[in-house]
Amino acid sequence: MIVGAGFAGYQCARTLSRTARGAAEIVLVNPHDYFLYLPLLPEVAAGVLEPRRVSVSLTGTLPHVRLVLGEVGDVDLDERRLTYTDPEGRTGTLGYDRLVLTVGSVNKLLPVPGVAEHAHGFRGMPEALYLRDHVTRQIELAGSTEDDAERAARTTFVVVGAGYTGTEVTAHGVLFTDALARQNAGLRGAGKPRWMLLDLADRILPELDPRLSRAAHQVLSRRGVDVRTGTSVKEATSDGVLLDDGSFVATRSLIWCVGVRPDPLVASLGLPIERGRLCVDKYLRVPGHPEVLACGDAAAVPDLTRPGEFTPMTAQHAQRQGRVAAHNIAASYGKGEIRPYKHNDLGFMVDLGGIQAAANPLHLPLSGPFANLVTRGYHLMAMPGNRVRVAADWTLEALLPRQGVQLGLVRSGSVPLDAATPELARVPAGPGREDGSGQGNGRPQTGESHGPGGTA
Repeated sequence: MIVGAGFAGYQCARTLSRTARGAAEIVLVNPHDYFLYLPLLPEVAAGVLEPRRVSVSLTGTLPHVRLVLGEVGDVDLDERRLTYTDPEGRTGTLGYDRLVLTVGSVNKLLPVPGVAEHAHGFRGMPEALYLRDHVTRQIELAGSTEDDAERAARTTFVVVGAGYTGTEVTAHGVLFTDALARQNAGLRGAGKPRWMLLDLADRILPELDPRLSRAAHQVLSRRGVDVRTGTSVKEATSDGVLLDDGSFVATRSLIWCVGVRPDPLVASLGLPIERGRLCVDKYLRVPGHPEVLACGDAAAVPDLTRPGEFTPMTAQHAQRQGRVAAHNIAASYGKGEIRPYKHNDLGFMVDLGGIQAAANPLHLPLSGPFANLVTRGYHLMAMPGNRVRVAADWTLEALLPRQGVQLGLVRSGSVPLDAATPELARVPAGPGREDGSGQGNGRPQTGESHGPGGTA
């Protein structure tokens, strides 16, 4: 039984199905029927890639794995059973012999007044689709108003968090809004849309080599992005944000990319945790429950390359941990030998949109068009499907004008920032409701919303 189909869960299911060759029943429980290639999600929000390009079918690519659509709400470790709720609100139970918890992570919240109500996260497909519609709508509304103050607020976009996700969202977002503004007759002569990138750190992309951080900063600055380090949001309102330096920025768009936290299911298990992550040994096993393994963002995996530390919450580690978890499950049945998880970082890559990127493959610093070529090549190799379609979209993007239309797939408020499942959008409470289904604990009531409407 594998809970979650992110990088760790998908790789575990794929490896285990190839190893078992029909000798075991493999069940994958996930709220939706696709694996999301999260590193390319900023390109979906910016209209570069279509949503299905980064959504790889689970049933289509895991033919020997049984998919159960549902969100797991409780795990009985003594009875070896779990309870889940399917997209139509029905509950069910499943028994298991071996359990792999790969439930991933959700948006990280900070105690900042107004953020939960007014900020937009960026962890799942509904949030990316909403952001694309929201940005497009703000540009169109700005072009239709004669009020200069309103126009300025609607064409100002504030991103909080200058890590991988925030930097990529900003880099792609500014190109997107520039293209939309050029096409809008009401904004000709009104100046470029304004983007701000805020972070408390002393530089953007603090995880990267300082040279790459400076290169990314220069790219954003050339595009007109107002990068403010050592700065964050003190309060958010419907009219804008109050910064901790006392200044107020009028905006209708606050994009929250400050980081992630483990899925709340982890804390509900009553097992030892470390900074919200489930404690496991070097073989990815949960102490006291050898039949339970955990990996990815939900697990505090000892980093054998840096004694005393835990592996970072990155796709690179999650994918490889999923593979090791599959091998260790097979070993528990007598097929192969159990192995510890050990992996040295191969470097990181940040797509800055257009032909720009910053990367350090094998810790070799690169920037500019060559880094962009390496970054896109890596993504194509890492994706488990849709490679030709992604490459085709990139080619069309280079040759044709950007398309900017509101699809109206996800309503405002249907994916709250504090949602425990950002991969699902809430169904609106009723006709005409623009604010979604109201307040709650962030768990979806049913499936995705079909009404009109924040690193690798």
